[in-house]
Parts: sequence; C-alpha cells; structure tokens
Amino acid sequence: MSFKILAINPGSTSTKIALYEDKKEISKKNIEHPSDEIAKYEKITDQYEMRYKQIMDFLNEQNFDVKELSAVVGRGGPLPPVHSGAYEVNEAMMDRYRNRPIIEHASNLGGLIANEIAESAGVKAYIYDSISVDELDDIARISGLADIERQSLTHCLNMRAAAIKTSEKMNKNYKDCNFVVAHLGGGISLSAHRQGKMVDMVSDVEGPFSPERAGVLPTDKLVKLCYSNEESVVKKKLRGKGGLVSYLNTNSALEVEDMIKNGDERAKIVYEAMAYQIAKAIGELSVALEGKVDKIVLTGGIAYSKMLTDWIIKRVSFITDVEVLPGENELESLALGTLRVLEGEEEAYEYNLG
Repeated sequence: MSFKILAINPGSTSTKIALYEDKKEISKKNIEHPSDEIAKYEKITDQYEMRYKQIMDFLNEQNFDVKELSAVVGRGGPLPPVHSGAYEVNEAMMDRYRNRPIIEHASNLGGLIANEIAESAGVKAYIYDSISVDELDDIARISGLADIERQSLTHCLNMRAAAIKTSEKMNKNYKDCNFVVAHLGGGISLSAHRQGKMVDMVSDVEGPFSPERAGVLPTDKLVKLCYSNEESVVKKKLRGKGGLVSYLNTNSALEVEDMIKNGDERAKIVYEAMAYQIAKAIGELSVALEGKVDKIVLTGGIAYSKMLTDWIIKRVSFITDVEVLPGENELESLALGTLRVLEGEEEAYEYNLG
C-alpha cells in the first residue's frame, strides 16, 4: 500500500508545497507572495484564506483530488516546548495558533491549512518537528545568569531529517546513534543528538556568525553597542546586517567565493572565519556528547559550498567522519516524517498544552 502526502511550508514571502507518494516527490510549487500583497494583512492568520486558495488552485492545476491523500502535514509554528516528531493537529493547537500565538510567524498557518484540507480528504493533519522542539538536558539549560535560561531554538526540522538520513545510510537506527549536526543557512545553528534526542544546541544567537547574523559577541562590547544605539538599530545589526553582510556587504556565499577567486584576501579571511567558528561549535557539542560522536553532519543551503565545508572538515575530522547533506529539504522532511507515522515507525503525539 502506498501513501500520498501533501506537505505545506508557509514562509514570510512564500508558501512551498509538495505532493509525495511514499518517498517520491510527485510535484511541488513555490508560491511567491509579493510584499505589497502581504502588507494588506494585519496579522498572520489574516493571510489564511489567501494562502489556502492558492494551494487549492495548485492542486486543481495538477488535477489532483484531495480524496487521494493519506495525510496532510504543515510546518509547525512556535508552540510551548514540545517533543520532536509528529503532533496530530487538534482544536487546542489550532486555538493556540489562531488566538494566542507565541509569535506572529508564517509557520503558524501550516497546521491550520493542513487541517482544513485534511478534513476535506477525510484524513488526519499533522505538524512535524515544530520550531519549538525542546529536548535539552537540564544541565544544558544553565546560561550563567540566573535571569536567563537557555532555550532550544534551532533549525530542528532539517537537522533531525539530516540526522535520520545519515543513520539510514549507516544502516543504523537514529535512536542508536550520536550526531552533531550543523545547519548552514542564512542563520546557522547546531545540535547534539544523543540516542534520538536533541540534548543540546548552539542557536543562531550564541554561536557562529552567518551570512546575515552576528552570532555570539563579546558581551562587554555588545552592552556598549546597545547603550549607544536604539533597540531597533541593534536588533538589525545582529539579525540582518551582521555576519557576512557586516564585513562584505553581501549575504551571498556565492558572491563571497567569487571575491576570493578574484584575490580578495579580506573576503577569504572572513569566510574562513565563519568556517572556523562553525568548527569550534561542532567541537563544543562533541564535548556535550563526551566525544562519543558517530558522525558530524553538515546540512543547509551553504553546505553546497565545498570551499566552506572543506575548511570545516579539515578542523573537525579528528573527532569523527563528516557527512555533507546540502540543502534545506524542509518539504521532504515534513513528508518523510509523516510517512514514518503512517507506516507505524513513529507515533504522533497529542497536543494538550493549551
């Protein structure tokens, strides 16, 4: 028996959708939402009808009957801390997304739209590996200042999918392996996976700088920066105008590599410094796993950069072998996670946090 799954990933300026039959992608589309269109809506949930209609238009263009679906899965928006894996969409979850969102985030629409399509098809709707997955060890929550507790905020969806894919390539069960995974994108975050749980992480505000984010900074100088600028200015410097943008006026790794090929020494040391900081964070999480690391996994869009990954591998290969799985792969991650539920490999949780 085969399973047909619709995966939905709402982003700030697009809605990415894909149809899968088991592990095979049947079709996909990236629906762009121009900024002037998005600007019409006061709240994220106000965009619901617009995005739902465009998804249904795509399915109609494909002559696809939703009655053929086995399940629908949406990107999981921020919730109170949840387990990794699948949650069945229910009234409590939808009430949270509609009426008491933790933050205004486009992914809040994932479960809502998935549920409406699933109801039409007579199947279940899920979210998978929500942004709010939190499986940190208690010791990993201590920050160094009692007022601040570390929170698990990472690119969980892609990192867990890359870890699971790596375990399959090793002919092992994910729950029997230890991994350090680095997601290399516009933001960079890393996670330590021990026996199927993400027990520690380095978020994009406490680790390496990235194409447009500053990462961790010396706190004394950061305090001075905060007091000498307005809050909005500092926030933009840290997220949007930090990292490669701050040093090289671009967030494109391809442009930076072109600079390096043309002999730009400043571009080379900045780009290599990003690799250096990623490697240091990998070492940090290897310590969290007491050195028992089966594989280091590099994923995300910038993992396509062989220049960058070679620099990282050179510094961390003494720990263990490195697997490079480039790309975001979010739709695939959603679909394959849901497939594991349908095939009985995983069980979906019930959301009851209100």
